[in-house]
Amino acid sequence: MDPYVVLLAVFGGVVLLTAWLPMLLKGWPLSLPIVCICLGVLLVWSPLAPIIGSNPLENRYITERMTEFVVIVALMGAGLKLDRPVGWRSWMITWRLIGIAMPLTIAGIALLGWELLGLGFASALLLGAALAPTDPVLASDVQVGPPQSGEDDDVRFALTSEAGLNDGLSFPFVYLAIAISISQVTGEPWLREWLLVDVVWKLTAGIGVGWLVGKLMGYLTFRLPRRAQLSRTGDGFVALGITCLGYGLTELANGYGFVGVFVAALTLRSVERAHSYHENLHTFAEQIERLLMMVLLVFFGAAIAEGSVFKALNWNVVAVAALVLFVVRPLSAWISLMGSPEPPREKAVIAFFGIRGLGSFYYVAYATGQAQFERPEDLWVTVCLVVLASIVLHGIAATPVMRHLDRGLTA
Repeated sequence: MDPYVVLLAVFGGVVLLTAWLPMLLKGWPLSLPIVCICLGVLLVWSPLAPIIGSNPLENRYITERMTEFVVIVALMGAGLKLDRPVGWRSWMITWRLIGIAMPLTIAGIALLGWELLGLGFASALLLGAALAPTDPVLASDVQVGPPQSGEDDDVRFALTSEAGLNDGLSFPFVYLAIAISISQVTGEPWLREWLLVDVVWKLTAGIGVGWLVGKLMGYLTFRLPRRAQLSRTGDGFVALGITCLGYGLTELANGYGFVGVFVAALTLRSVERAHSYHENLHTFAEQIERLLMMVLLVFFGAAIAEGSVFKALNWNVVAVAALVLFVVRPLSAWISLMGSPEPPREKAVIAFFGIRGLGSFYYVAYATGQAQFERPEDLWVTVCLVVLASIVLHGIAATPVMRHLDRGLTA
């Protein structure tokens, strides 16, 4: 039996399930990511086991590139579906989550890595930076709806905008961990370069290039003479072109590509906020995101069943994962929302649904390719367990919790 042919057949099945399962699972306390992982577990018993059942630690570069791509597509989709214009007051809940909750979460997780896992400072900081951001890929069940759908209450808006921004804004802390790790080997100073380059320049370049790309694409899409407007094509795959262009140009400018893509999406949306073409762009981005997510989680499930992913699992790792999901994130988010006007139950939902996902894999894969971190197997097993637990916990809870919240909003 030709493994390539079998792989094509399996891929075809995954594509069909991508379209069918969301409709089937609607209303059930079960998420598409959970089904994907279970499918990957089952595939380990197939002839494809040697291909898909592999440890991400042993395939760092592939893991980095695959998760990178799905995250930037998800960031484009998240930016396009936000109806609320960017502003200091209108986005206050987001600024609180980004400016207060995320640093507190990084510090809390890093402390857990230091105390419970015995990691060195650089590795503990990397663990915090990788697990602090909420994930734009796996959080679709708790995010706002498509453009102009009206599904943009404060809870969904907060979780969507937070996931869009913190996947890029955690990068300075990832680079801080890299800089400290390198300095421990070379003895070279790192603080000045980290502040000027990794914080100031890369963030500025990410925002600036993303804004320019968004403005340019907004002009080509909506402001040219009508016969030449990109929007007249109706082609949703333009979203993929904008995603790759924004990411590539931002990275070429030595900026944070994740920030650039999200800012480009927000800027494009602002040029002609109510145009129906945004729905086409968002729909295509969402479909590509869902397909890539399914493929990656099938691989993740197969890697779990293969056994080597959790080879280094111990009770300290389990304790860290539980504390991250049930204490560190909820407490940090709750502190950040103190004094905000949202009702307590809405704050509780926002604090609880700090979904961890594919972005965490990307950060660890990227950082361990840039510098030598002690005990990378402990980093990987902790991240894998937190992501798996988050997929199961939040996937089961999302539908009933959001349904209950919606009933309260309409009461």
